[in-house]
Amino acid sequence: MLTRTIEPAFYDTDALGHINNTRLPAWFELARNELFRLFTPDLDPAKWRLIMARMEIDYRAELHYGHDIEIRTYLSRLGKSSFTVTQEAHQQGVMTNIGHTVLVHFDHHTKASVPITGALREALMEHLHEAETAEA
Repeated sequence: MLTRTIEPAFYDTDALGHINNTRLPAWFELARNELFRLFTPDLDPAKWRLIMARMEIDYRAELHYGHDIEIRTYLSRLGKSSFTVTQEAHQQGVMTNIGHTVLVHFDHHTKASVPITGALREALMEHLHEAETAEA
């Protein structure tokens, strides 16, 4: 499991006084960088080998300014050419959000998916973990 700590900025808040729900997709993407590096070590967009097929986020509790947020990132599914990245946002010991993103190993020149094999598959398997299933 990969972890990344986010320190919310004041501008991340909204008129209701909590972290705006639009921030989570951006923070989740940032926290996926280490997985992205498995496919494109230098993160060069010209060499990018992934596409996003789906993203969903369950908002279980509010996030607040003034307290760090820990993003936990792991794989909950590894298929032939795609995988599901599950991410949890935790603040002050509470899981506030959980998201699932389906990414596809993709060749942008041929516009086709590519099987995940060999060392890449082994590296991804190291991050395979069962997703949180408890309801809010």
